[in-house]
Amino acid sequence: MSVQFRVVIPARYDSSRLPGKPLLTFDNKTIIEHVYVNACASEAASVLIATDDERIADVAARFGAEVCMTGKQHMSGTDRLAEAVKIQGWNEDEIIVNVQGDEPQMPADNISQVAEILSGATKASVATLCYRLSSIEDYYDSNVVKVVMNKEKFAVYFSRSPIPYLKEVNPKVLQSSEVFRHVGIYAYRVRYLQEFVSREQTPLEKIERLEQLRAIECGDHIIIDECNEMPGVGVDTMQDYHRLKTTVRQ
Repeated sequence: MSVQFRVVIPARYDSSRLPGKPLLTFDNKTIIEHVYVNACASEAASVLIATDDERIADVAARFGAEVCMTGKQHMSGTDRLAEAVKIQGWNEDEIIVNVQGDEPQMPADNISQVAEILSGATKASVATLCYRLSSIEDYYDSNVVKVVMNKEKFAVYFSRSPIPYLKEVNPKVLQSSEVFRHVGIYAYRVRYLQEFVSREQTPLEKIERLEQLRAIECGDHIIIDECNEMPGVGVDTMQDYHRLKTTVRQ
């Protein structure tokens, strides 16, 4: 039986590294439309775009998306999502999947998967995904977030540093080791989401610049599993955008 959940896509125009990225185009659609189409192809009961920018709202309305306008004060997509959820007045037990507005190649199956993982994990407050790392360059790249989990598949730590430490690093060692890259998609219930955003930032969260560490530092459980499908290119920089267009042309 499928799990009941909703998708919210937080999208902002004023990104520090790549302003206007939700409205960049490839394959005849904007990035935000690709995200929306993939979310609609999942088993979600509804898909909502949350933004503070009229330009994004106008484009989204033209391709038929439901849009919720939020404040401009939010420091993260999670804060924006929480405001949108509050405006919608959804039940506190509903599962919300946060699909970031710069992930135009996030498979629909992964969106449904993360909701199902949370639904089946009674001790978990948050669910997310990962995949095995095979690139030495990615292992050392601080823009690639790594995650370590325990035997119950609860996240132990997320870091921009290469974790776990490997004495010898080569493709063969990586493929045979428990080295995972975090996939930035989250599921949580409305009740927990509102509790999470009400908390102050935590020390490790500030050091690593990783919001999910707030949950771990506060003693909450994040359940994590390997994604059903490999996600494509997420767009944080102009380099990512060029790589995305190259991938599509191939």
